[in-house]
Amino acid sequence: MSDYTLFFNPMSRAVIAQWAFAEVGVEPDLVQVDWETRPASLTDANTMGKIPTIIHHHKGHDHVVTEAAAICHYLAECEAPDLLPSPEERANYFRWLFFAAGPLEAAITSTSMGWTPKDARQEMTVGFGTLERAVEALDSHLLRHAFVCGDRFTMADVYIGSQVVWGIGFGTLPKRESFGAYAARLAQREGYRRSMGALSGGGEDT
Repeated sequence: MSDYTLFFNPMSRAVIAQWAFAEVGVEPDLVQVDWETRPASLTDANTMGKIPTIIHHHKGHDHVVTEAAAICHYLAECEAPDLLPSPEERANYFRWLFFAAGPLEAAITSTSMGWTPKDARQEMTVGFGTLERAVEALDSHLLRHAFVCGDRFTMADVYIGSQVVWGIGFGTLPKRESFGAYAARLAQREGYRRSMGALSGGGEDT
């Protein structure tokens, strides 16, 4: 039995957590989640019934972590501190991790649902401005850096890289040379190759 349980469906953002587990060298116990009949163990752990959700079975206690970005960082904290940022990398690590989980995610989702801000006031209210502005921010950073924190892969690249790979695959991000080059670098990692096939091919959040 693993110290971790991962509620999983291969056509979901749970694949991001699966990649994070691969990077830290831990194999979780998978609980397969069907869209129509979600297990009670999932809704007991996460009342929203969303995946990814993980349970860390640690010293007689169960610790629940939800949200893909949080799961990525938590696993690095617990299992692979070499994937955490150095003091010099910390600003970029947290800046772009939360940028991808917040403004970029919101911009992509809103646009894919057919809604965009109509004026400057709405742009300020939504917090991401426009998809174009969010894309330009990430594009500018990746043009100057091989990975989120510079020349070295960190756990932030699992989450941000997943957003980029997903965006390229689904066409929810516009084509940028920096995005394609970044995705190609990530695809060379063993953990990526073992776990990211479903994400590259399609998926939905639950």
